[in-house]
Amino acid sequence: MSRQIILDTETTGLDPKDGHRIIEIGCVEMVNRRLTGRNFHEYLQPDREIDAGAIEVHGITNAFLADKPRFDEIMGDLLDYLRGAELIIHNAPFDIGFLNHELRLVNAKHQPLTDLCTVTDTLRMARQLFPGQRASLDALCKRYEINNAHRTLHGALLDAEILADVYLAMTGGQVNLLLGGEEDNTSGSVGGAGIRRVTADVSRLRVISASGDELAAHAERLSAITKAAGGKCLFAPDA
Repeated sequence: MSRQIILDTETTGLDPKDGHRIIEIGCVEMVNRRLTGRNFHEYLQPDREIDAGAIEVHGITNAFLADKPRFDEIMGDLLDYLRGAELIIHNAPFDIGFLNHELRLVNAKHQPLTDLCTVTDTLRMARQLFPGQRASLDALCKRYEINNAHRTLHGALLDAEILADVYLAMTGGQVNLLLGGEEDNTSGSVGGAGIRRVTADVSRLRVISASGDELAAHAERLSAITKAAGGKCLFAPDA
């Protein structure tokens, strides 16, 4: 079973070395490239003021966070949720740096998060796929025609949900995957082109096999996807 967690955070500022803290954690779970709906989302009381520039980005205020839990109160649940998964993060050093900082504030000798999970940085992937081009989440949404019009401000859970679509598109997968137990989705309301289910008698459809050239092109494409994904591609024959 391949379990991946798409993760994002919002913070009081840019650098934990300056005493900045995490104020929102949003995680989206995928198992075998299928969204499960088992997400993790918490707002956190940082016990410090939020920089004005950060509020302009995410819109989260100290007044809103006044009654929210502190990191140490949710740490156990968070680590249980993340343990053993592959974390998919855009600009991973930023989020991992903040998470490790929070863990060390609770226990100075706490093991780093990378001891519990593997990490894939989609920003690094994007820069390898599209050298010299913009690699922000918004730029990738535009490139892959993923609808992010509802994203007027940054938010950890919202950005994690968008990144899930972007990651699937970057690694050659279908963007609009149904949640487990969901029977139908004819509108394709999440992301790009949408899912359209076939309701005709498929047994009467003519099967056209791929040609040798098409199979070779397919193999070449899988090789490129595997390389871009750091050696992991579920569509490869030996995956």
